[in-house]
Amino acid sequence: MAKWFEEAVFYHMYPLGMVGAPKWNDGTSVTHRFAELEAWLPHIASLGCTAVYIGPLFESTSHGYDTKDYKLVDRRLGDNADFVHFVKAAHETGIRIVVDGVFNHTGREFFAFQDIQKNRQNSAYCSWYKGINFGWNSPYNDGFGYEAWRNCFELVNLNYWEPKVRQYILDVIRFWIDTFDIDGIRLDCADCLDFSFLQEMRTCVDEKKPDFWLMGEVIHGDYSRYVTPDKINSVTNYELHKGLYSGHNDHNYFEIAHSIRRQFDSNGGIYRGLRLYSFVDNHDVDRIASKLNVAGHIYPVYTLLFTLPGIPSIYYGSEWGIQGRKTGGSDDPLRPAVDLKEALKAVPDPTLLAWIKTLGQIRKEEDALVNGSYQELLLTNRQYAFARLLGDRGVLVAVNNDEREASLSIRLPLQNKFCFDLVRKKSLQTDGGFLHVVLAPNESLLAAIR
Repeated sequence: MAKWFEEAVFYHMYPLGMVGAPKWNDGTSVTHRFAELEAWLPHIASLGCTAVYIGPLFESTSHGYDTKDYKLVDRRLGDNADFVHFVKAAHETGIRIVVDGVFNHTGREFFAFQDIQKNRQNSAYCSWYKGINFGWNSPYNDGFGYEAWRNCFELVNLNYWEPKVRQYILDVIRFWIDTFDIDGIRLDCADCLDFSFLQEMRTCVDEKKPDFWLMGEVIHGDYSRYVTPDKINSVTNYELHKGLYSGHNDHNYFEIAHSIRRQFDSNGGIYRGLRLYSFVDNHDVDRIASKLNVAGHIYPVYTLLFTLPGIPSIYYGSEWGIQGRKTGGSDDPLRPAVDLKEALKAVPDPTLLAWIKTLGQIRKEEDALVNGSYQELLLTNRQYAFARLLGDRGVLVAVNNDEREASLSIRLPLQNKFCFDLVRKKSLQTDGGFLHVVLAPNESLLAAIR
């Protein structure tokens, strides 16, 4: 039986941005904003999403990734009881909850770093961080140096060769599971974490919750090094993310097909059998509606997100075409405040929202889109067709990124089978082992093969 995360469709929430929380944490007042986030749950469920990745959530100084306290919900969002209620409400709606685990680094206001600032060489926490050197100095003039994540000195890299650091973080994870009943963790900067620690984490969560999901943020490299039974379940598929927008901007479906063939082809794909986390945008990259050269390409982009191998994820607001680009190195335009009621009254692209709901419903009904093997059927620069096959049934998917309609003859992967258009709810005519269809510009076909 498949685990919940293998069949999930995710919704990605960046809570500090969504509720318009202050940019800086004043460390005093608690503002209870979780009711605003909870109000999104019915909308999320209406998209066919069955899980939420929400974060960062815990007490931090500014953007959420400079953690002050791993065991307190950020006071700009509320308190621990608020998050307990949110998780319970989500579970009652049939939605699992995955939080951000920012374990590679802490903020400068974290207790261990502040102890070093106060006690210097006499601090019991000097070994908790990488590169502590009292012969150097930091840009903050601490009188000592340290290793920072990508030279962002508000983020101090933890030292996982120190057993006390490992034990502390594992205790945090146990606390999250026991206190909040979360279902998984997205590991920020997972490619910076030591493999042996990932193995310890796997053992820890399996003891607490056997179906607990660990997903890692990994941008480059060999994803299969991370996704193993003794480490984590999934990683971010940045290779596919890049192909999904540039393959459309360049009218080059060969790029997307090559990535999928390389990753998931049943006859040699290097990640076949793995369930990677697929997305078209997130809190770190430009919104897909701002990234595409042709606005209409957003429809086949989402078709591919939902039908190619992987675990699809929608970033809040992108389901109706929110725009957003980084400006001057700031991620703020990617993470806007959204009043859901007001936003849904004036959706920029209601057709897109309806299309994503349709895709979510079809994915829920067609097991081949979740568990089926991948087989390429037709490929040109501007048209692409493939099948997801499960036994003697499957789903055929075709997309057209051209500005003109395209007449396609698609080889059927299963002979003498009945084809049914899952969107238009009608039978399709086949002839001699081929399906002949005409796709309008940016149109998609999803056909059941029975």
